[in-house]
Amino acid sequence: MEGIIKTNFIKEALPFFKKFKGNKIVVKYGGSAMESSKANKTIIKDIATLKALGLKPIVVHGGGNEISAMLDVLKIESSFVDGLRVSSKECVEVVEMVLSGKINKGIVTELSKEGAKAIGLSGKDGDLLLAKKIIGKVDLGFVGEITDVKSELIEMLIDMDYIPVIAPIAKDEEGNTYNVNADYAAVAIASAIKAEKLVFLTDVEGVLMDKDDLHSIIHYLSKRKAVELIGSGIINGGMIPKVNSCIEAVNSGVSMAHIIDGRQEHPLILEIYTHDGIGTMIYEKEEDYEGNIAKIS
Repeated sequence: MEGIIKTNFIKEALPFFKKFKGNKIVVKYGGSAMESSKANKTIIKDIATLKALGLKPIVVHGGGNEISAMLDVLKIESSFVDGLRVSSKECVEVVEMVLSGKINKGIVTELSKEGAKAIGLSGKDGDLLLAKKIIGKVDLGFVGEITDVKSELIEMLIDMDYIPVIAPIAKDEEGNTYNVNADYAAVAIASAIKAEKLVFLTDVEGVLMDKDDLHSIIHYLSKRKAVELIGSGIINGGMIPKVNSCIEAVNSGVSMAHIIDGRQEHPLILEIYTHDGIGTMIYEKEEDYEGNIAKIS
């Protein structure tokens, strides 16, 4: 029976192997997926497998809980406004240390163990990510929004057969360091390099028609329909910024954006190489998606 299941998976996956080979995929990695040792191991294996199958993965990672833990150890106060960490100069130095050091190099090391060439970068390296201070009703300190991505640096590393692993730390033209939300960084990077796919590994199954029914997941969601579901309240709460990030990516030239549950084993393989996947895929237009399905069916 197990052999039949494996054979059926290969048959289902084969068209997707052919379709996506050579394409760039940005994986936003963090949160529960990073904190669960079991999930973490299968995600690392998935990323290495994507590379082996001919995709060109780029990893953008967060690390909020480890940052919070280090701030507690150093007795540096920290708070959040609308999901963004208020970052004093002292705080952003700790954020940079944790993200660009322990977490970034840890991911690179684990990918290397799986036989994948990976290289860790901060957004400050080679002026990869330029940012400006976010101006709002509340002063968030050194929290930035990306104004420019040096995509040629990422392309060069991909051409050299590396998986770039990027910490969302940026600087402005005056050299000030900024903490950047990892979701926003992933969207900016995927848009700049015209990635085929952007995948958000989250702690939710995807977009649900009924939040109390896990079987009501919407696997395929056009940008237009996503906006409608936000307006109707079906998409609500913490799912709104996730879906809006997907919409922004699609608006900026990314073909498909995915929200998937990173707590599952091998979530990337299941999402990319099976027909329905395990999460929600957001794309430009209904007719565009139907055309894509026709090509790979």
